Amino acid sequence: MRFESLLVVRLSAMGDIIHTLPAAAALRQAFPHATLGWLVEERWTELLCTLRYPRSGPRSPQRPLVDRVHSVNTAEWRHALLSFNTWQQMAVGLSHLRGVQYDAVIDFQGAVRSALLARWSGAPIVYGSAQPRENAASMFYTQKVLTKGVHVVEQALALAGQIVPKETLIEFLGSSVQPCVPCGSRFSSALNRDLPKQTVEPQVEFPVDPDAESKIDSLVGDLKDFAILNPGAGWGAKRWPAERYGQVAKELAEDGLSSLINYGPGEEELAAAVESASAGAARKVSCSIAELIALTRRARLFIGGDTGPMHLAAALKVPVVAIFGPTNPARNGPFGTRSIVLRSASSTTDHSRRREPEQGLLEITVGEVVAAARKLFRN
Repeated sequence: MRFESLLVVRLSAMGDIIHTLPAAAALRQAFPHATLGWLVEERWTELLCTLRYPRSGPRSPQRPLVDRVHSVNTAEWRHALLSFNTWQQMAVGLSHLRGVQYDAVIDFQGAVRSALLARWSGAPIVYGSAQPRENAASMFYTQKVLTKGVHVVEQALALAGQIVPKETLIEFLGSSVQPCVPCGSRFSSALNRDLPKQTVEPQVEFPVDPDAESKIDSLVGDLKDFAILNPGAGWGAKRWPAERYGQVAKELAEDGLSSLINYGPGEEELAAAVESASAGAARKVSCSIAELIALTRRARLFIGGDTGPMHLAAALKVPVVAIFGPTNPARNGPFGTRSIVLRSASSTTDHSRRREPEQGLLEITVGEVVAAARKLFRN
């Protein structure tokens, strides 16, 4: 089937957008002359295009993958649904989206809101999973696809495979990269084994923002080798204690590896606690998305839990020590890079938004994280 224009719908969040990039790259490779668009929440547009660069037109390092970036702000719209300004924004955004006249849309999110937006694009064909995250979303698909694969990257590639020729997908197959199979802590020694070879090789590019690159050059200075520590997470149950990150930084400093603590909005106290516990071995830094991309490109190692910055590091081929608790690393772990995933045998998959760290997560020791970090750093 030949397409002149295709729209990817993956609105949020950071890690999920990154997981969709290999599928979008497969679409780009299969249809190199087609207009490829992406519908995304405004706050995540920097993953696709630098802020000061036009959101449509010829591709460049500032917008390397897609020809058009369409944005929505559904959270703001919901909070002011009766506002004339909200309806005006919605009308303008959807008008621009429909104006492209896409041949087909692929909804990688599987939510009702993403499926609705996919249909409102006006495309005659809307692809989506036969078993979406929200069951009602399937009502808006004209083509339902049974996706296979354990990891979400594999599932996204399977969805793209509905229209991508098989020979193109084969080019994404390889054996040079290792996946994120849990390398258990001492509480799960049966899982400590050599990792099998990866079946899918992600091929992704992130925007290069000259201003962000310059700022990060100044921030990093003379640091040659540094690790990024990321103590934050979407909810408390996934957060390994801040004091332990600080202790890890102290241990790594003895090996000549400095540490930078990445933190986002609302995580200032968390980062400060890590910095204090490190006794000067780590310093905190706050970055925009473009700056975080630039910073991560320069890192020798990433240490953190199941978060967007961890998936960014993996996509940029930075070695990752992933500290997992209630989420399943086989589905959501670091993909496409050398990694060691630590998860206690007592942890069970649970997406409840609890504030306190999951008990199994607390069973992972500083010594185990440091040993994993040294193994990746020295090899």
